[in-house]
Amino acid sequence: MLNLFMLLLERMGLIILLAYILMNIPYFKNLMNRRSESHSKIKLIILFTFFSILSNFTGVQIRGGEVISGTLYQHLPPDASMANTRVLTIGVAGLIGGPYVALVVGVVSGLFRVYIGGADAYTYFISSVFIALLSGYFGYKALKSNRYPTAFKGAMVGVGSEVIQMLCILVFSHHPELSWNLFRFISIPMILINSIGTAIFMSIILSTIRHEEETRAIQTHDVLQLANATLPYFRSGLNEHSAKEAAEIILNLMQVSAVAITNRHDILTHVGAGNDHHVAQKAIITHLSKEAIHTNTLKEAYSREEIGCNNPHCPLEAAIVVPLHLNNSVAGTLKLYFTDKTIITTSDKQMASGLAEIFSSQLELGHAEMQSALLRDAEIKSLQAQVNPHFFFNAINTISAMIRINTEKARELLLQLSQFFRSNLQGARDNVITLEQELAQVNAYISLEQARYPNRFTIHFDIAPQAKQTSVPPFVLQILIENAIKHAFTHRRKNNVIQVNASFHAHYLRLNVTDNGHGIPPHLVQQLGKQQVTSYTGTGSALENLNKRLTGLFGTYSRLHFDSTDKGTSIYCDIPCLQHRNQEA
Repeated sequence: MLNLFMLLLERMGLIILLAYILMNIPYFKNLMNRRSESHSKIKLIILFTFFSILSNFTGVQIRGGEVISGTLYQHLPPDASMANTRVLTIGVAGLIGGPYVALVVGVVSGLFRVYIGGADAYTYFISSVFIALLSGYFGYKALKSNRYPTAFKGAMVGVGSEVIQMLCILVFSHHPELSWNLFRFISIPMILINSIGTAIFMSIILSTIRHEEETRAIQTHDVLQLANATLPYFRSGLNEHSAKEAAEIILNLMQVSAVAITNRHDILTHVGAGNDHHVAQKAIITHLSKEAIHTNTLKEAYSREEIGCNNPHCPLEAAIVVPLHLNNSVAGTLKLYFTDKTIITTSDKQMASGLAEIFSSQLELGHAEMQSALLRDAEIKSLQAQVNPHFFFNAINTISAMIRINTEKARELLLQLSQFFRSNLQGARDNVITLEQELAQVNAYISLEQARYPNRFTIHFDIAPQAKQTSVPPFVLQILIENAIKHAFTHRRKNNVIQVNASFHAHYLRLNVTDNGHGIPPHLVQQLGKQQVTSYTGTGSALENLNKRLTGLFGTYSRLHFDSTDKGTSIYCDIPCLQHRNQEA
């Protein structure tokens, strides 16, 4: 029995080694992160079917109560049996991929075991199906919660799977005495090996996923730190001074050999390795940068030739070049250089893309601020005041706190914050946008507020599908929703509901925001939208500015209407149905 245990341990080691190697391959890690998708399930079926066939080939032959160890088995004598790690592969397939993956792997593995033959080979097909159903059930529950089963649960499934196999050997065999002797000989080693192997397999997966999450948390923290440090420089525009200061910050905070920033034609700065010939105030010399600007896509290179530098002594061996945008066009590039091409990871490319998005937002913010001095539209200026720094700092603090407990949520909120400020900048440029764009802005704002005040309020949307391309003033819904969040539910922490409706009435689109809050005092309702109404939570200027914009753009018919009782408040406006046209066209 001990000899059998050691031989099975050797076979299990082969499967575990393959699992460890796979979990260190980026393609397989990405496959595991998308394991609920149909095409990923097909790939998992192919992978675990290969594992199960390998387990059948490399089993340990049992004959006459003795272990007969060989190398590879294609067929067994009629009176022989086999101990192998087939149950382990079916169990792990179910825990990772769910019931469909487990069932296909179990059926193929069982049929192959029947093909190999031996005493009562058909019983292993029956047990494979039952094992697939057991592991697939636990895998299905894990998939629904978007989690992986723990190593302990994997061990328990391994024990249960092997018990099922032993019961099938005893119940379905035509040779009771032979099956009983086989059961006594292999049951304990098989249960131990398959439970331990399943637990180790799941531990490898869980530790790899945990390492990925920790890496993402560090990246998110670094991105926030870089965004905060470079904000003053990128807001001043893309020039030699701002680019040099920002590049030095990036070089100090990231593990790169050099950082360069260009506009569309010239190198604005290059700090780090290669700065003797990659110098500011020179035309762009690398073909890679020119291609990134021309195609508006991320480019990467892994040799001096691919970078396109003609200097024979250039130490740079690899590069990631990401376009920077301003007003929906390429304004320049951010370039990260490496003197060792083997250290570039997928995370480096993702971080470069994320930084370019944030820096582009900062450039647009700076551009919008410079343009604001030239704007004569008082309503647009008042709208720009809605981008208030307190909201920005509160959002950053929320994201920073979220990094410690939920890295994926923190990344999502960071993207929402970027979307929020992009929408604010667009609103500062245009008098009207599509309702669909307004809803994207609103969703970004709500995500950030709900992260800051979890479970404080619920928002329901009822939007007519054909209304999404109708022109509306920017921030019209956001201001009404923000007003409800700030004022409607004072000192109330639950059962706070906001309803947002967009529907057609004759030739007008009616936008209506209703809450179930405390209501507005009657003496104040008459003042709202006409003048500032001071309260301890604000000045009421946002509603006044919005009302002026509505009447200025569409006439008095489109003004704000207020209906308030002690059971809640409803605010609506009617906007003429105009299909949105790109103002730059």
